[in-house]
Amino acid sequence: MHLIELYKSVQGESSFAGRPCIFVRLAGCNLRCSWCDSEYTFASGFRQSEDEVVAAIEKLAPVKLVEFTGGEPMLQERELIPLMERLLASGYELMIETSGERPLERVPPAVHKIVDVKCPGSGEQASFRLSNLEYLSSRDEVKFVLTDRRDYEFAREFLRKHTLESRAGSILLSPAFSKTPSPERSTINCLLDPRELVEWMLADGLEARLSLQIHKYVWEPQKKGV
Repeated sequence: MHLIELYKSVQGESSFAGRPCIFVRLAGCNLRCSWCDSEYTFASGFRQSEDEVVAAIEKLAPVKLVEFTGGEPMLQERELIPLMERLLASGYELMIETSGERPLERVPPAVHKIVDVKCPGSGEQASFRLSNLEYLSSRDEVKFVLTDRRDYEFAREFLRKHTLESRAGSILLSPAFSKTPSPERSTINCLLDPRELVEWMLADGLEARLSLQIHKYVWEPQKKGV
């Protein structure tokens, strides 16, 4: 497998936010979102065998929650799926963060999928594979990263049109973060003011969850490996 980093921290997003978690960040991405905060995954990295990845994860015990992220982890589906099955059999709780551009039907049902549907502000609006909606369950979450009102309205209409509340366990609305943030650990680095987003959500009675990247408030926003 082609990795960028493997480390232990706390989960920064989703309904798992705040939980100790092992992150396996895989290299490579076929999308180029305008607000991407992990462009360093597009190149370089290192290779490890399945056994080496498992050994590295085991060294970070007793944490048993593991997230596969990137980049786009499903670009390495051939190696990733057997690794997931092995870790599940060993009692790990697994998550995957994915754009939903690649097919998700082979992801084991026990894995918690965080599927990031791209909004217009990302520049990758047409990338989501609608057939992946059929593979969502109540353990999964759908995330929209928002830069402005247009993105919010896109997310609102998408979740209503596709009845996401009945397909997934949570709908996440996350203000996009600046690619060149100041060291200040505050919402000044958000491209969309979270307070404004909350006001829109309340006005529409939207069944969604405000999702802030808490690791960017615990540590300096540009810090990696946390």
